[in-house]
Amino acid sequence: MWIPLVTVVLGLAVLTWSADRFVNAAAATASRTGLSAMLIGMTVVALGTSAPEMVVALFAALDGLPNLAIGNALGSNIANIGLVLGATALARPIPVPFSLVRRELPLLLGATGITGYALGNGILGHFDGLILLIMMVFSVWWLIRADTPDTSPISEIPDMTVKSALSWLVITLLLLSLSSRALVWGASELARGLGISELVIGLTVVAVGTSLPELAACVASAVKRHHDLAIGNVIGSNLFNLLTVLPIPALIAPGAPDPDAAGRDYRVMLLLTLALAALLLWQRQGRLGRPIGVALLLSYAAYLAWLGISGRAT
Repeated sequence: MWIPLVTVVLGLAVLTWSADRFVNAAAATASRTGLSAMLIGMTVVALGTSAPEMVVALFAALDGLPNLAIGNALGSNIANIGLVLGATALARPIPVPFSLVRRELPLLLGATGITGYALGNGILGHFDGLILLIMMVFSVWWLIRADTPDTSPISEIPDMTVKSALSWLVITLLLLSLSSRALVWGASELARGLGISELVIGLTVVAVGTSLPELAACVASAVKRHHDLAIGNVIGSNLFNLLTVLPIPALIAPGAPDPDAAGRDYRVMLLLTLALAALLLWQRQGRLGRPIGVALLLSYAAYLAWLGISGRAT
């Protein structure tokens, strides 16, 4: 039992380190193009911090563990709103740009609705995966098309040449792949040894572990007052998790998802997403302050407690 546990710990450590370096290299590359901070957060940084979820989902699906991949995607979105955004708002209040409410939030709500259909029809199959991928292509096109000139340039970008940044991208992607592979193996072995379902392991250990890059990136961005980067990372990461992570088990290992995923866990993700939308609409051109951060963290703690109780009951 200790070998899988050590593998999970080491996998998470390398995963976090490599994802952090990946974000730095990606941001250094993107900053040379004059993209806005919000677009960088929604695409480049979000893609980098969601890369662990995508790689974990790939190896989980190839290993015949689709529910681990599904749990990772849903659990990561729940963690991103409850844990990551909550901790970020607690560290420093986050201003809410109106452009986020007008352009990016509708994409996340649409993706959440399509995900509900994909999980609720009883089979997560090829058609569902293709629909999600098509919406991902549309979302990226829409974000680039709707981007406006940067009014809040990002400082403290790593001083890298394009060649150096691209080299780091390749190296860290390789490390992400290897560490995620180790994480999937260790988590699945722990699940079997402890009699815990793959879904619950994906929703907790793997989801929180693969959300650590988002947590580190968002808190660091907020502390450095790169607020557009922080809020854009959360919205973008959740969008990528639904539209690029879930299609992986749908296309590689199609089948019926665990009923708890379509019931308990999707509903929690939906409620948190709707709550986030209501907060952003209420606070547009305002800010997400520390009381909201505390409320989000408490909601995430309550979900983990509920997950623990329901997990023991099954």
